[in-house]
Amino acid sequence: MPTVTLRDRAGASVGTVDLDDAVFGIEPNVPVMHQVVTAQLAAKRAGTQSTKTRAEVAGGGAKPFKQKGTGRARQGSIRAPQWRGGGVALGPKPRSYEQRTPKKMKRLALRSALSDRAAEDKVVVVSDWDFGTPRTKDGLAALSALGVEGRALVVVPDGHEVAWKTFRNIPGVHVITPGELNTYDVLVSDYVLFSQDTLPSAAPAGDAGGAATPAGDDTEGAAS
Repeated sequence: MPTVTLRDRAGASVGTVDLDDAVFGIEPNVPVMHQVVTAQLAAKRAGTQSTKTRAEVAGGGAKPFKQKGTGRARQGSIRAPQWRGGGVALGPKPRSYEQRTPKKMKRLALRSALSDRAAEDKVVVVSDWDFGTPRTKDGLAALSALGVEGRALVVVPDGHEVAWKTFRNIPGVHVITPGELNTYDVLVSDYVLFSQDTLPSAAPAGDAGGAATPAGDDTEGAAS
């Protein structure tokens, strides 16, 4: 079972904490992670691109010239695709890019991503984000004391507004709640920071529970 040092926000060790093998100790499944992340990014696409067909372009009601005798190819409308200003043949129309991703696949992808970060010693567990008032300066000091560099994903408890406001304006830091934890955010982050009460663990009967459950279908089939 993986074990990490439990620290306070000043970086001092206050003990150790065991990481759940079912969440942080599995062999990462790269193809599943790829498929889930692809689905997430696809679901974020607006899908609002649109071109007009010849039926939607204004004008072109009259035949441009007579059928015979001109030596030119016959034409029925100046709004046909081969004319400048005409409609577009087979152009893009508004559509949804969402892909259906099974829940078991999302859970496996999330656990694979967390296991990969844990194997690289990039998972940091803090006893508590005990900030008195929201101050970005305090957030920067905490990250520096914890040895966090590069992009960081900070998982704060639901309703912990002080911690959320402390980290939200720091460049390269993304703040989420346990229910928003997803594969893409874990993989694009160099470090993943949990407080002790947001640390994911496996629930009974082999199902993901609490923070180990990826974000809902709209997010990962989206942010999962």
